Amino acid sequence: MDAIRADSIVKDFGEVRALNGVSLGVEAGELFFLLGGSGCGKTTLLRCIAGLEEPSSGQIFFDGENVTALPTHKREAAMVFQSYALWPHMTVGQNIGFGLEERKVPKSEIVERVKEVLEMVRMPGFEDRGIDQMSGGQQQRVSLARALVVKPKCLLLDEPLSNLDAQLRLEMRSEIRRIVKENGLTGVYVTHDQEEALSMADRLAVMDGGRVEQVGSPEQVYRNPRTSYVASFIGETNLLSGKVSRIAGEGGVAVETKAGELMGRVTDDEWLPALEDQVQVSIRPEAIRLSPQGSQLNGKVMEKMYLGESIQYRVEIAEGIDMQVSEMNPRAVLEEGAQVGLKIQVEDVVLLRD
Repeated sequence: MDAIRADSIVKDFGEVRALNGVSLGVEAGELFFLLGGSGCGKTTLLRCIAGLEEPSSGQIFFDGENVTALPTHKREAAMVFQSYALWPHMTVGQNIGFGLEERKVPKSEIVERVKEVLEMVRMPGFEDRGIDQMSGGQQQRVSLARALVVKPKCLLLDEPLSNLDAQLRLEMRSEIRRIVKENGLTGVYVTHDQEEALSMADRLAVMDGGRVEQVGSPEQVYRNPRTSYVASFIGETNLLSGKVSRIAGEGGVAVETKAGELMGRVTDDEWLPALEDQVQVSIRPEAIRLSPQGSQLNGKVMEKMYLGESIQYRVEIAEGIDMQVSEMNPRAVLEEGAQVGLKIQVEDVVLLRD
């Protein structure tokens, strides 16, 4: 049974439909990500799960119990906000213990539980520090500790790392995952950062326009996108339009594009293209190997961008059609204007509905 389940959630704000029939389940002990661009509905869904927004229709279940009408504090869930939402006039310990005071927990127990969660977030002895003495990373740890001190079953996180610098974000990624796993929590985490989701999630849902486009593990969603939106939102991809020219054995499908024929595979179990169907072809830049001309595709290097550990090329394969190519650990750099061939394995060519 899912620890959290959203069933056909619709949320309207006046004439704007923020969520349009969203259904998904989060397993117990799972760190589950809601991922998508601005306005896709991910934060609205999280707030419906938390009880901070009431769905226009649909239901929210925790451990099989319908909690749609329950107030936030009765859902055994705690939320960590992007802004930290800490009180500057209180000490670290007072901020963390505030929720326990509201619940009329004895003072001696509050002291012990505050110490316990500060150990958990690796900030022992910080009880009497002022919030204004904390760095951004430390404030986020205090925010996490405040959520954990009430011993929730579910931890809900709304873009908690977006205000941190790049190095702190990297550190806090592993810290948040460690805290969720060590404490047996079920975590639901909202972000627009694809790298954050890919590196931290057990599973993720990609959202767009108030709907769930795809759910799966980071590897499944990255390798087997089901729509062009998912393919282009998760990482980088090259999208080519084409027409199905033949159906081969073992699921292989040939597509005729303006640059030539490509053999690829279908990742959507509910769809199989027919001959002459218009489709999209998705190819990740790192899946392309450069070689002498005479390969599947041929082209000319139009731009290069050297990044140290990798180099990115823009290769024109037909008039007005470019391919992005990424090469890791480059030992030689091709100059602009160089004629090249592009080799692509069948399993790296994904066919999508046009």
